[in-house]
Amino acid sequence: MALKPRTVLRIVAVVAGLGLLAWKQWGPHGAHQPDAPSGQTAASAAKAQPPGKRPTWRIGTLTLTACELGRSDSGLTTAAWCAPFEVPENRADPHSRKITLKLAVIRSDAQVPAKDMLVFLAGGPGQAATETWPMVAPALAPLLAHRDVLLIDQRGTGGSNPLDCKATEKAAADAESAGFDAQRLRTQTAQCLSEIQAKADPRFYTTTVAVQDLEDARRALGSPSFDLVGVSYGTRVAQQYAMHHPDAVRSVLLDGVVPNELVLGEDFARNLDDALKAQFARCTAEPECKARFGNPYQTLYQLRDALRANPHKVSFRDPQSFQSVERTLSDDALVSVVRLFAYSPVTAALLPLSIDEAAHGDVGPLLGQAKLISGDLGDSMNGGMQSSVICSEDADLLAPRPQDADTMLGTRMIDTLQAVCAVWPRGTRPADFHQPFKSAVPTLLLSGQYDPVTPPRYGDEVLAGLSHARHLVLQGQGHNVIGAGCAPKLVQRFIEDLDPKKLDASCLERLQPTPLFIDFNGATP
Repeated sequence: MALKPRTVLRIVAVVAGLGLLAWKQWGPHGAHQPDAPSGQTAASAAKAQPPGKRPTWRIGTLTLTACELGRSDSGLTTAAWCAPFEVPENRADPHSRKITLKLAVIRSDAQVPAKDMLVFLAGGPGQAATETWPMVAPALAPLLAHRDVLLIDQRGTGGSNPLDCKATEKAAADAESAGFDAQRLRTQTAQCLSEIQAKADPRFYTTTVAVQDLEDARRALGSPSFDLVGVSYGTRVAQQYAMHHPDAVRSVLLDGVVPNELVLGEDFARNLDDALKAQFARCTAEPECKARFGNPYQTLYQLRDALRANPHKVSFRDPQSFQSVERTLSDDALVSVVRLFAYSPVTAALLPLSIDEAAHGDVGPLLGQAKLISGDLGDSMNGGMQSSVICSEDADLLAPRPQDADTMLGTRMIDTLQAVCAVWPRGTRPADFHQPFKSAVPTLLLSGQYDPVTPPRYGDEVLAGLSHARHLVLQGQGHNVIGAGCAPKLVQRFIEDLDPKKLDASCLERLQPTPLFIDFNGATP
């Protein structure tokens, strides 16, 4: 089955599902109320507005308006304060077109909040902060007691001139063919590019330019200091911002760490296999699991080889519509599904059972759950922006890795990126872009023991360049761990005290891996 643009999004994603961009305070002398008489609360200010007029809030040089942040596939919304923020698309050309970024602030509960601002930097690359905020809001909620949170959809995502090519994606999603076809992928990429070029020049949708956007927003908001919270790809943005604007940063939190030196895509095959081996070793070490499934790692490879030799159509019941659907099941499809399962400890606990069911002819559990996961991810990820980032910052540094040929992911990731980037325009990359992050800013790094994309060794690499930092590895966890166990309390304590080395992290010892499912009733008691 050819890798389609939408599928490429899901495979290439460095963060499956999250991205945040938080920040606090608007200015050294700004009041934390909408435009209203002194002492008037936000609620009373809103009531005092003329009918039909939304309340406003002045921060620095920006006027924000009360707004609601929605979430796809949900009627839930989050109250916020929003303002369009205009920036030049090409910063080297003052006469280039202007694009508008979506900027929002989540208000603190405090009457007088702290003078620093929390900034949530979303993952992907390709996710929008305002759209993914509801998924991380519970983990960062304790910080709202004293700080405002800034959300900016990075250029090319969400409400910030998104690099969408929906017509091409829909046409590609309807086509099926056997095997990897580089030429077909290049053709689809060119079609996507033709859709985008009417409103954007993809060369200017990189991490480096996004960092400049963020600094412009900080100045417009009255130059507060930032507490950067980066998740997955957002950790790259955080490090790049802190490297170029160290005086603007009060603290850094990196969850699912991407070292500056990393070439995105080069380690994906190794990381996935390492995570799968570690997860499946739990099964072979547990008598009940081993008796039920034998060696799941071996079964997975046998299933992959069988599908490689004989891809075929299968039917299963859609878990959302409950209608019977037909799909082509190939080794490519299997790998994509397994990789998605590996991100979360809950879905990873289903892998031995789901693989065993598929090996015995029942693909419903595997493909049904995968449809739920990949649907959420595909809806939140922008493929055009992702291509702009990777093709500009990493693709030319990718080297062949024949040692990955027989891994579950194989060399397909590098093959895919090279095919896409042979067509996609490339922006400039600063000479120091891939230099190690070195800083004395208080920094807390978080990793999951079984992370299949940003493993703990990445956090150790970054920690080596930091003089005031600590790396916590959460046992039994996967990708994006900021909300696991007592992590939210530790994050709150770190940002309040700025002393990562003195954090009492003993509460993390209570974290355990999700018990492996022996059947669909759950784990063995």
